[in-house]
Amino acid sequence: MEPFVKLTAIVAPMDRANVDTDAIIPKQFLKSIQRSGFGPNLFDEWRYLDQGQPGQSCEGRPLNDTFILNQPRYHGAGILLARENFGCGSSREHAPWALLDYGFRVVIAPSFADIFFNNCFKNGILPIALESAVVDGFFRETETREGYKLSVDLESQTITSPSGEVTPFKVDAFRRYCLLNGLDDIGLTLRHLPDIERFEAERRQSTPWAFLD
Repeated sequence: MEPFVKLTAIVAPMDRANVDTDAIIPKQFLKSIQRSGFGPNLFDEWRYLDQGQPGQSCEGRPLNDTFILNQPRYHGAGILLARENFGCGSSREHAPWALLDYGFRVVIAPSFADIFFNNCFKNGILPIALESAVVDGFFRETETREGYKLSVDLESQTITSPSGEVTPFKVDAFRRYCLLNGLDDIGLTLRHLPDIERFEAERRQSTPWAFLD
């Protein structure tokens, strides 16, 4: 998992509450368990005017010009601004995979669904929950200023606007440590690889019958 320390990126405002995981990545794309390749189908039913299918090229598909990610001013956005209860619905881990593959490393919203919130941290995305009034302010600034960027610093747990205004946020200490060091569940386990190998070697000596082919 790629570490997250600091990001300065364009903000894309999604002014919808209760965005569920089936909207983030529709169910027909869940057949693959690879973590990559989902970006072109992120918000598929909102981005395109036809219905997408697994393995289908998205080049040439008719676009919904009113959808936020299809507007040129938000191309290359790395921060998604959302409303309440973002990521609700089913617990599919494909949702953060799709957001990450598209290029989002940060999602800012007043609240998140619990499972989605946890899955973000496990996949290298920083979800930040802020007061609704603060999120409202970011929406106003994003929509009135083209190319609006925020700087998110996980070490200092701050968000800095172009004007220099600093907004603090809180992240659980363990989750912050994992993101800063790029550690998912497998990475956390591999920190103990010497101990694991030592245990296996001892078991081969004490119970050789358990390792017979």
